[in-house]
Amino acid sequence: MATATANTITQTTYVSPTRQRVMGMVFLGFAVAIWVLFGRETEPGVITTFGMAVGAQAGSIEPLRLPSLATLNILALASAFVGAGQLARGFGRYTNWMLALVTGFFIFSFLTWAAADKSLNLVGLLNTSLSRAVPITLGAMSGILCERAGVVNIAIEGMMLFGAMSGTLVASVTDNLWLGVLAAVITGALLAVVHAVFSIKYMVDQIVSGTVINIFSVGMTSYISSKFLQHYQELNRPGTFRAFPIPVLADIPVVGPILFNNNMFVYAMFAFLILLHVALFYTRWGLRLRSVGEHPRAADTLGINVFRTRYMAVILGGMMAGFGGAFFSLGSVGRFDEVMTAGRGFIGLAAMIFGNWTPFGAFGAGLLFGFADSLQARLAILGIPIPSQFLLMVPYVATMIVLAGVVGRGEMPAADGQPYVKE
Repeated sequence: MATATANTITQTTYVSPTRQRVMGMVFLGFAVAIWVLFGRETEPGVITTFGMAVGAQAGSIEPLRLPSLATLNILALASAFVGAGQLARGFGRYTNWMLALVTGFFIFSFLTWAAADKSLNLVGLLNTSLSRAVPITLGAMSGILCERAGVVNIAIEGMMLFGAMSGTLVASVTDNLWLGVLAAVITGALLAVVHAVFSIKYMVDQIVSGTVINIFSVGMTSYISSKFLQHYQELNRPGTFRAFPIPVLADIPVVGPILFNNNMFVYAMFAFLILLHVALFYTRWGLRLRSVGEHPRAADTLGINVFRTRYMAVILGGMMAGFGGAFFSLGSVGRFDEVMTAGRGFIGLAAMIFGNWTPFGAFGAGLLFGFADSLQARLAILGIPIPSQFLLMVPYVATMIVLAGVVGRGEMPAADGQPYVKE
């Protein structure tokens, strides 16, 4: 028994020597990059100022002032120390956490360099990043629901776009934002039914089915927008959900304004994250859904209705995508514009893969995309001589690195994308 336990522990914490050396070199590379790219470009005596409050707390919390060069040197040394430790002994199962830590050092170094002799509101940046991560995370959770059951859904973009338009139209006509959200959710569900019927019943190639829905959504929403919404402005004025602070929690310094002073879409995202994680990994329902995505024939043998489970998963995923689409119009700008989702559904799929088909992993990836999106706008204000396009490339480059296996191979459901034929 003791031997079996020891073997289990060894398998859990084992990291190959090659990967240990590669990760050690990556950490050292971050250290060198911090010193070369930022440290050498910073003059001694320069101060970086980070704002640590927004809204009502703006005048009550002092900004964080750091000596720029000393901060950069410390972060470079810390990254080098982690890299040396990785090369010498390795961190076992904590290697990925060390990668996240060193990446955080690099990002903070970049912010310190960018705001040297200037001021950057760090809390405001993080709050905006969280808001922009909402539709990406919701899109990723839509993909998780579908792909955990074995159905690839690249139609998330189209479902979100159509949901944004239908939510705007219904909310404008009824003067009720909640009815607009309901319309967006129903729209996503209807499109998901189409995708499910094509993919599950008629076994159409799932990529083709999703692409058709995306093309249909772009065409129909653009036509309705140009034909009606632009000419009858009363149909395109739904209003938006306002941010409302949670009593007591919103008054917590620094953290309060970021997490507890948002509109309902942010709170709903956190609720869905917890609900989906628990449902997938701690309930019988989640076990059956995952078994259908891993080995549908075995699940069928055990009495699980594979077709019904897949239909249910795809429709729930469509509802999630429709809700995410409502964020663009009812939770952000208060109107519908053509192709306003701007590829966020596809980015959600990348976040799903980045997060290894898990809700909280996808949320972390969504935060990375949201942070890059928010950062490029802030740095343009600071006058940093870096084209915004390069900043927008960062999350995509990070995704390619992850898919290449730097933080471990992703484990997609074994039957993902494979139609099931009952014998």
